[in-house]
Amino acid sequence: MCAGRPPWDAKRTMRAHGLSVFSMEILPFLSNPLKMQVNVWRDKSAAWPVANPVVTCASPSNAGFPSNFVADPFLYAQGDILYLFYETKNSITMQGDIGVSRSTDKGATWQQLGIALDEDWHLSYPYVFDYDGNIYMMPEGSQKGDLRLYRAIDFPLKWTLDKIIIKRPLVDSFIIPHEGKFWLFGSDHSGIGTQKNGQLEIWYSSSPRGPWKPHNKNPIHNTDKSMGARNGGRPFVYDGNLYRVGQDCGETYGRRVRVFRVEVLTTDEFKEVEVPSGIEESSKGRNAWNGSCYHHLDVQQLSSGEWIAVLDGDRVPSGDANRRLILGFVSVLAVAVLVVLVGMLVGAVRCIVPLSWCPHDMGKRSDAFLGLERSNLLSSKLRLVCSRLNRMSWILRDRIRPNTCTGIFVLALTVLVAVVLTCGGITYIYGGSGAQEPYLLNGHYSKFTLLTMTYDARLWNLKMYVKHYSRCPSVHEIVVVWNKGIPPKSSDFDSAVPVRIRVEKQNSLNNRFKMDSSIKTRAVLELDDDIMMTCDDTERGFRVWREHPDRIVGFYPRLINGNPLRYRGEKHARKHDGYNMILTGAAFVDSQAAFKRYWSKEAEVGRALVDSYFNCEDVLMNYLYANASSSPVVEYVKPAWALDTSKFSGVAISRNTQAHYGVRSSCLRKFSDIYGSLTLRKSEFSRRKDGWDL
Repeated sequence: MCAGRPPWDAKRTMRAHGLSVFSMEILPFLSNPLKMQVNVWRDKSAAWPVANPVVTCASPSNAGFPSNFVADPFLYAQGDILYLFYETKNSITMQGDIGVSRSTDKGATWQQLGIALDEDWHLSYPYVFDYDGNIYMMPEGSQKGDLRLYRAIDFPLKWTLDKIIIKRPLVDSFIIPHEGKFWLFGSDHSGIGTQKNGQLEIWYSSSPRGPWKPHNKNPIHNTDKSMGARNGGRPFVYDGNLYRVGQDCGETYGRRVRVFRVEVLTTDEFKEVEVPSGIEESSKGRNAWNGSCYHHLDVQQLSSGEWIAVLDGDRVPSGDANRRLILGFVSVLAVAVLVVLVGMLVGAVRCIVPLSWCPHDMGKRSDAFLGLERSNLLSSKLRLVCSRLNRMSWILRDRIRPNTCTGIFVLALTVLVAVVLTCGGITYIYGGSGAQEPYLLNGHYSKFTLLTMTYDARLWNLKMYVKHYSRCPSVHEIVVVWNKGIPPKSSDFDSAVPVRIRVEKQNSLNNRFKMDSSIKTRAVLELDDDIMMTCDDTERGFRVWREHPDRIVGFYPRLINGNPLRYRGEKHARKHDGYNMILTGAAFVDSQAAFKRYWSKEAEVGRALVDSYFNCEDVLMNYLYANASSSPVVEYVKPAWALDTSKFSGVAISRNTQAHYGVRSSCLRKFSDIYGSLTLRKSEFSRRKDGWDL
């Protein structure tokens, strides 16, 4: 998680976890959500589509430019090349600099070019624009006490100071041409009576270089910080109307952006009305990269006519780390008080003042002994306090006797409260923000589709399943393969992602791997509806699969060996320190390659056996993978824990384990005759460097 900003400005408590790029078919204020661009699957090792955020504090850090956070993104387009300028806090100097990245694939991936601007003071909000054949940048540098304009001399990494345009500590400022004039919008929080994050001023000029004159009604806004007065990105023009983006800082700094349509802008008047931003807030909470706040939006139209936008955000609200630290130490202090009270109750704690601290008759007063007399006076007060504490201890023991039932109950309750407070305090201090984050690969994230197969008797199970897994960070969609009974509606589920019910005509286990053109991700997690594990386990499995997209990556290993072949559980694989099969009831596969392989002509006989046994579809998939490659085709990831919820419902598909294993042993022998043996394809545990296959 990216660290917080320095405390000298409210803005600098914002922690932007990442920057997100969207393409838009229509603009957000038309009440339609921003749509993430889904890219072609051209990079097989990366498991496209690339998912937001596309730039995080790790991006410049991995490129050699240490960063604690990134925020305030501004786009600049040169033909098909996009440049992204943003604030990055140097984790060594603890100062904001202006970083720059470049993308040649419409914002899906970004090359970190370096630091575009570094001054001796904090910089942020790098507003970049064209004027008179030059490229200018107007970053916020309010700590310096003025607003400066820089000109590119070797774009995008070399800039020179062009002019100090206003000697005011304006924050989050932009310049835009409108009806023959240039207008500068910014906030000055240094004035007496100014509402911090609720103030906005306007200036106008015939040139971006000035001179600038103040609007006749300045400050335009000086209101509550939740009203969006402070700028939150680049203004833009659509259908002849000018729109301004502001920040809602009501709940926390930078909680969300608000969009306003400017209806009147003259030297004497200004009027704007709020319109819907259309940005859908994720229901994943802190598991979403912008689940707690997003405070900056840059919307632009490219030369192709397409619209593109970049947004920053964070998983946790401003000041979350400080709040957790305070709560943690308060909990620890409360435990210390409880320990003292228990000690007083059982008579194990007494307050004693050493005799050497007690006052003595020193005879005639003198200046030389004044300091000692004051010290003795303090000792007398301390002795009085200790005496009262000891008296309180006697009163407690008299009213709550430890050897009675009441005393034992009070002691037990106190110990329980102390344990809870201790655990809570440690969690607050060391447990992190509670946000579940996905794992980066090659500098970017991706998404996967979760697919499960079920029927009507297991609906209660499915609802719990959907509610849990839909909150996992990388889940894009949940597909429910409905094999039997009256299907539910998607609206029946409490889900943070779309739920699609795919009703099948025939109750067949082969339906699990049916070709599905509606699946929009390359990765699919096949996960039985009765398996519950942590989101972190699924994210780790996804990370391993992205490294090996040509393999089955899952959580339940099996070792197939013996003569005749026998199907046995995980203990057998552990005993022989290896595995050659991964159960696809909890495994990642390539949605195109795996499903195509399963429904090939080659697999026709195997599918018929699956239908006849009503079992072994996962066994067949392993044989098909092994038959298609001489390289390893399975990878194991050990879950922290996994719970089989069908044990609590009485609707487990395989209640008789011995009979179930017997059927699977028959499948093994028949599949081996058809597709070849798996016995020589053994992979050892603990062979990967990530340590997740122990």
